[in-house]
Amino acid sequence: MTHHRSVHTIDIRECGDGTATMAGDQAGVLERPEKQQGTGTQTLLRGLALLECVADGIGDVKGIASRLGTPRSTTHRMLNSLVAERYLLHIPYKGYLLGPKLIQLGMKALEQRPLIALARPHIEALAMRTGDTVHLGVLEDGDVFYLDKIAGTRGLEMRSRVGRRMALASTSLGKGLLLGLPRDKWRQYYERAVDSEVGMPDRPSQDRPPLAPWPEFERRMASYVDRGWSFDLEENEIGIRCVGAPVRDVRDQVVAAVSVASAVPYMPDDRMAELGPVVRATAEAISKELGWKPE
Repeated sequence: MTHHRSVHTIDIRECGDGTATMAGDQAGVLERPEKQQGTGTQTLLRGLALLECVADGIGDVKGIASRLGTPRSTTHRMLNSLVAERYLLHIPYKGYLLGPKLIQLGMKALEQRPLIALARPHIEALAMRTGDTVHLGVLEDGDVFYLDKIAGTRGLEMRSRVGRRMALASTSLGKGLLLGLPRDKWRQYYERAVDSEVGMPDRPSQDRPPLAPWPEFERRMASYVDRGWSFDLEENEIGIRCVGAPVRDVRDQVVAAVSVASAVPYMPDDRMAELGPVVRATAEAISKELGWKPE
């Protein structure tokens, strides 16, 4: 806890638990600025790490303290502060959850990404035209990150949601992004998807949809390059098929992807083939918004 005794006489003293106290003697501040900065940075990073713990589903003091390596008393103080500022919620018998202020910040962050604003009219039109769910995603830390999602009119539930990450090689969005990478990178992301728990942390590996063997996967990817769109044949979620296509910027670089997703009964092979050019046209329309020009 910090106490301001004087505007002119402040000293930073580090306590044993990593917090800081203030007392008189302004010279102390001048002699130890790096200590003040280091402690403040450490506290900030701990707070952010704590939020990530809660986002990962760790909602109890013991579990959070164990993950962070901090004493329970320190962890409890940080939690109380974040609850007071509405970054977290505490629900009896359930634990800590992400709070409304984080939801507000997340929505503002999404709104500030120009890609979403530019793409939204196009993906809304695609969802209206097809009746299916439409996704917008980007490459982030080696996975596909879901930026936007427009629900279809069929009332289907699927695992995808805004803010979720999934493996590139198991989704049509991800394969659309792979079309912008060198072919010698495909195997790397294929193996990552085979071993990955991204997007599926609570599902045993034996219950996950299987990917095609590497030779078949590579053959399919080569065909996607020629066509300009990609398929997800229940490789990410059993019962769900998707058609995706890459979005390019003014430099002709793949910066995002769009996909249409629906249940298998609505996605027979012939309809997927028909949707390919439609999804590609939507991706190209978004690309033109970003300054891309077809060759």
